[in-house]
Amino acid sequence: MRTDDFDYDLPPEQIAQTPAEPRDTSRLLVLSRENNSVIHDRFFNLGRYLRPGDLLVANQSRVLPARLLGRKATGGKVELLLLRRQDHLTWEALVGGRGVRPGMELVVVGQRDGADSDMRAEVVDVLPHGGRLVRFNQPIEPALPALGTMPLPPYITAQLPDQERYQTVYSTKEGSAAAPTAGLHFTPALLDQLKAQDIGWTTVTLHVGLDTFRPVQVDDPAQHQMHSEWFELGAEAAAAINTARAEGRRVIAVGTTTVRVLETVAQHAEAAGTAALAPWAGDTRIFIYPPYRFRVVDGLITNFHLPKSTLMMLVSALAGRERILAAYAEAVNAGYRFFSFGDAMLIV
Repeated sequence: MRTDDFDYDLPPEQIAQTPAEPRDTSRLLVLSRENNSVIHDRFFNLGRYLRPGDLLVANQSRVLPARLLGRKATGGKVELLLLRRQDHLTWEALVGGRGVRPGMELVVVGQRDGADSDMRAEVVDVLPHGGRLVRFNQPIEPALPALGTMPLPPYITAQLPDQERYQTVYSTKEGSAAAPTAGLHFTPALLDQLKAQDIGWTTVTLHVGLDTFRPVQVDDPAQHQMHSEWFELGAEAAAAINTARAEGRRVIAVGTTTVRVLETVAQHAEAAGTAALAPWAGDTRIFIYPPYRFRVVDGLITNFHLPKSTLMMLVSALAGRERILAAYAEAVNAGYRFFSFGDAMLIV
């Protein structure tokens, strides 16, 4: 298996620049592993392809407005993208700008409460993946709504007037550097409709970093190193999932980040000699690629992913590489929109 095995051709004009409006009018490709069929529909008809008793599990993480503009003492411009908090002042960050070295002080640009920002950050260290460890002179999180902007992926060049369109309607816990995009298609009305169909719903948390979305740079995927991401499976979600599995009902993950939570906890449970999931919080570096034996996830709602990415490998592990590539080719030919603001796929 080579990284190039997960490549495909995508016309640039099919990279979605704006979200569907309303959210649930995005297209939906339904891929059946049982009979190898493909159905084209709209996301608001998701319930047609689910069964009463199915349990949907979604990632409730919210995206931080974590992109900050700054300047060096020399006046040179820099850009910070906060990735992960280490303590109340220190963050892992990507820093755009030349010659940003340890010991350098950066001034965060912008206004807060009608006055120029007094926020500063010292560059503490250079990280192995090329990022920086930065320490602010005061906690940055209270200032992010005023000073920060949404960290949209670089392939989205259009402006986003409503920043909430890069959040799911059920997001509650801030901490992500990117949206768990499979959930962007849900509306409150659709959630109510699914509930009326006796389809269950529970949530987990995984604060999304950027590494998940990057193309794999090595020829052999087994040599790719994942950065860690913080996750939490609460007691209520663990109980709901265990009950569904005990009763033979399907567990369907909303998004690849949810898959990574569930399969991480399931691996811990298996190592402990049990099939039942226990509440768990910690870091995960799980990298799912073919062949992989899924322990919890029976189905997946997901978007269309970047070529040669870890996410292409994850969905290929679930549905089969050839089946996924064929479905992607059909989606391209049918004019689907791809990536974060693009259309959706249901794998069952």
